[in-house]
Amino acid sequence: MDSAFRPDGIAVVIPALDEVEGVPLVLADITSMGLLGRTIVVDNGSRDGTAGIARAAGASVAVEPRRGYGAACLAGLEFVRAHWPATRIVVFLDADRSDDPTRIPELVGPILSGAGDLVLGCRDRELAARGAVKLHQRIGNAIVCRTILAMFGHRFRDLGPFRAISVDALRRLDMRDPGYGWTVEMQVKALQRGLKVIEVPVPYRRRIGRSKISGTVTGSIGAALKIGWMVAALRLRPVTPSRGSS
Repeated sequence: MDSAFRPDGIAVVIPALDEVEGVPLVLADITSMGLLGRTIVVDNGSRDGTAGIARAAGASVAVEPRRGYGAACLAGLEFVRAHWPATRIVVFLDADRSDDPTRIPELVGPILSGAGDLVLGCRDRELAARGAVKLHQRIGNAIVCRTILAMFGHRFRDLGPFRAISVDALRRLDMRDPGYGWTVEMQVKALQRGLKVIEVPVPYRRRIGRSKISGTVTGSIGAALKIGWMVAALRLRPVTPSRGSS
């Protein structure tokens, strides 16, 4: 762990659906960062004992019966606001161990220094494990990134789930999407509201278990098209003041 890293004011939100194999490994990494006491695993309807494993490892657990990645993230934010009101930065990462929690300092650093409001972990090809990101995932990712470039004039390199954002920025974004459009909604709204967005290259491991979205070609392309339509809708929707929720 970076000797300069201080976990004060940082909370970690981990959406989880049937991730009994990956969760204990992810939480072990988070423990090494000194963040387990402010980590919330949001069980999104698991049937394999994910919640119990997370509790046994020492993490807090919330249950969100409404299926959807965004719904789980929103539930995690509600938990953070209710239980850890002094939180200044929220980190999101997946429960399948594809993201490396030991890279959290690289994501929160620019926010702590004032250089960024939203820091995205960009899955670097040179750092990614072989086969960690399938071809159809790359194609879907490229479709959405190019759509954002065409509509907003900003080139994102990735739409990965590993990210850190300040609580103040979250309030301004007024996040709403309950599905897998959550990450893109955050990035597009950040552009609309003039936030400082930074992409940091991070490694990406082969996930443990089966992907709920991108495990198939049709799933990946279908998700990309749906998210593309959402980007278009955000482009046409007037930017309204946030409701102050986080």
